[in-house]
Amino acid sequence: MLPWVYGFHWSAGHLIFLGVFFTAVLVVGGTLLLAIFRGRRDLASGRASHIVWHEEFSELPASSRQCRHAFTREMPGRICPLGFDCRECATHARLIAANELRWVPGDLLDEAGHEMPEPAGLSIPADRFYHRGHTWVQPQDDGTVLVGLDDLARRLVGRPTSLKLPAPGTQLVANLPAWTIRRNNSEVRIPAPIDGEVVDTAADQPWTLRLKPALPLDTRHLLRGREVRAWFANELQRLEMAASGTEGAVALADGGLLVEDLTEALPADSWERICGEMFLEA
Repeated sequence: MLPWVYGFHWSAGHLIFLGVFFTAVLVVGGTLLLAIFRGRRDLASGRASHIVWHEEFSELPASSRQCRHAFTREMPGRICPLGFDCRECATHARLIAANELRWVPGDLLDEAGHEMPEPAGLSIPADRFYHRGHTWVQPQDDGTVLVGLDDLARRLVGRPTSLKLPAPGTQLVANLPAWTIRRNNSEVRIPAPIDGEVVDTAADQPWTLRLKPALPLDTRHLLRGREVRAWFANELQRLEMAASGTEGAVALADGGLLVEDLTEALPADSWERICGEMFLEA
């Protein structure tokens, strides 16, 4: 009973009850205030967007969350615990330090020193970095970077009905949606490969966005060198798994080469789901 309730009498039992009751109220109230404070702090610092990505990342299937060192067979079967943010990964830093020369951009040689073949005939230029959401980043002499879809993504989206591009001045956050591709009544969101400000956009160029990156430009979470082709080979397997059971699955490849426009090989009602899996939409 509470003091303002009719018939209340002070007693040892009531004192114990009131102590427990008001302690619980203070704990609940303090927890709510702390949650509000942390939420406002995260919004102000930009951490909220990272929290959203990590929550969405945890909902992806295990095949989509493989560590970059898993498909290069350095750590087979390892699942990334950090939402593909290798910038915060001590394991990645240790492996890079031990194999520093292995990850030089443009190093596309196998263990025997021979140039590694491009999987399924995909074009994989060596002068850029690759994001796990199928975009590439190409630094420019003026300090900006160009961002575009890699060749697998380009074939997967085909000729879209429309693009929804961010306006110049928009601040993008790595792993969160950068632009939207619409095909008929379906749409997919393309994740940003890095943090940065949109400087320019293009719908009819090999690149889609020009960004002023957050400085210093940090590409540790992006793929490069020999691991890129190993990753593409892994992504082709993911694509086959995503398309399995659809009528278009048998048309994904012709003589070992990927068809130029996958939208013609996949049923329209499966396109959004398959793109969502390949572009890391939870």
